[in-house]
Amino acid sequence: MACSVTLTLLLLLLLLTPCLGRSTTVSKSERPSVIIVGAGISGISAAVALARAGVHDVLILEATDSVGGRIHRKRFAGHQIEVGANWIQGVHGEKMNPIWQMAEKLHLKTFFSDYSNISSNTYSQSGVLYERSVVEQALKVSEKVVEDGGIYSHSLPSDGHEDISILGFQRIKKHAPATPLEMAVDYYTNDYESAEPPRVTSLQGTLPIRTFTDFGEDDYFVADERGFESLVHHLVNQSLDTDSIKLNQVVRSINQSRNGVTVTTENGSHYRADYVMVSVSIGVLQTDSIKFHPQLPQSKFSAICQLDMAVFTKIFLKFPYKFWPDRNKTEFFLYASERRGYYTIWQELEKELPGANVLLVVVTDDEAKRIELQPDESTKAEAMQVLKNMFGKKIPEATDIFVARWWTNRFFRGSFSNWPIGLHSHDFNRIKEPFGRIFFTGEHTSRLYNGYVHGAYLAGVDSANKLVQRIKKMERAKS
Repeated sequence: MACSVTLTLLLLLLLLTPCLGRSTTVSKSERPSVIIVGAGISGISAAVALARAGVHDVLILEATDSVGGRIHRKRFAGHQIEVGANWIQGVHGEKMNPIWQMAEKLHLKTFFSDYSNISSNTYSQSGVLYERSVVEQALKVSEKVVEDGGIYSHSLPSDGHEDISILGFQRIKKHAPATPLEMAVDYYTNDYESAEPPRVTSLQGTLPIRTFTDFGEDDYFVADERGFESLVHHLVNQSLDTDSIKLNQVVRSINQSRNGVTVTTENGSHYRADYVMVSVSIGVLQTDSIKFHPQLPQSKFSAICQLDMAVFTKIFLKFPYKFWPDRNKTEFFLYASERRGYYTIWQELEKELPGANVLLVVVTDDEAKRIELQPDESTKAEAMQVLKNMFGKKIPEATDIFVARWWTNRFFRGSFSNWPIGLHSHDFNRIKEPFGRIFFTGEHTSRLYNGYVHGAYLAGVDSANKLVQRIKKMERAKS
C-alpha cells in the first residue's frame, strides 16, 4: 500500500512539473504552469521571457481593468496624458536602454526634456526672478556634491554597513541646503529623481545613478496618443495570447504546497499552477492585501518593509491661454518656497501638447500624500497662488485640473521604490529571492535600476530566467 501511494505521488509530481527542452513548449491546459500576478511591464516582460523559453502555459491575473500597471494614460485637455510613468530615462549612452529601443521601433512620440535654461526661470516665493548666475552657481554646487557622492559611495564596503544618507554626505561636504533657493535646487537635484528627500535616501544605494552612467544622461518625455502603455501592448502582441490575461482579478491569497500553488481572488475564484510570479508593487507587498500561506519568512518580510515606496504625484493644469514666459529653451520653472518641496518644479508642455495650454507640476513625499487626500479644488487654489506669485495676479484661472493618485490606490500604494538608508545589500537580495514556488519581480527587484521603467522590464526578464532555471532543475531531478 505504501509503495502504491509513493508511486502515485511520484507520477503526480512528474505530471505537474513543466517539461522544458531547448525547443519544448508547454501546451495550454486548465492548469497553467505559471500564474503571474500583475500585468504591469514587469509581469508582461516576465511572461514574454517565459514564452521565449518554451513556457507558453502562463496565466496573468491583473487587479485593474487594463494592462500596464503604473504606465497608464488618461484623456485631459483634448490630449492623452501619462498618469504614471512619463519619461524614458537614460538615453544616448554607451548601452542601449531597452525601453528606448522599443520606443524607437514603435515610433513612439517622445520629446527631449531640456533643463538647460532652468537657471533663467527660478522664482523666489515673492515672485522675484533670481539672477541666472546665482542659480547656476547653486546648481553647480549641488551637482558637484552628487558627483562626489558617487565617488565616495564606491569607497564604502559593499555590504552597506557603513552607508550614510545623501544628507549625511552633504553635511560632510559642508553643503546642507538651508535657504529657499538651495532647497529648491536640492529638490530638483535629488527629490525630483528619487521622490524622497536626501535625509532618508541611501547614498550607497543611489549614487552614482546607474541609469545615467549606463544608458546616458538624456531624458525623453512620452507624449503619444497611443500612450506609453503601447509599449506594454507591443510586448503582449509579440508572444502572448490575450486570453491568458484576466483583468479585474484582485488576488487576495497565495497558498503553496509541495505539489503546486493556489491563487484566490477577491471574487472567490481559485486558480492552480505549478509556480507563481508576483509582480505587484513593493507598496502592496508591505500591506496585508495578499496573504501568503505559509507566511513569508520574517527575514524576507522585514526586508520588504525596509524598502521605501515613494510617492511622485503629477498635477496637470489647463488654462484658457498661455501666460508663462516664452524665452529660448524655456521648459522648466523652479519655485523657491520657504516650504521645501511646495510646488517646486513646473513644466510647460507646449511642444508635447501643442495648443493645450497645460502646465505640469510635480510634488513628492509628504506634500504628495497631503495633496492626494485633499479635494482637487484645494490643490488648484494652492497651485494658482504659487503661479500668481511667480507670474502676477492677472494670470487666468485654471479651467481644469488632474491630480494623479498612486499612494491612495490600493493596487499600487505609491509610485516607485526608493532605496533608504539602512537597507543593506543582503536585505535587497531577500526581497527578490524566491519563496518555495513563489517568485518575485518588479522594479523594486532591480538592484541597478529600481524605480525606473527599464528596471521593471529587465527585472521581469531576470525573474523569468530564474524560474526557467528552477523548472529545468526540477526536470533534471525527475529524469
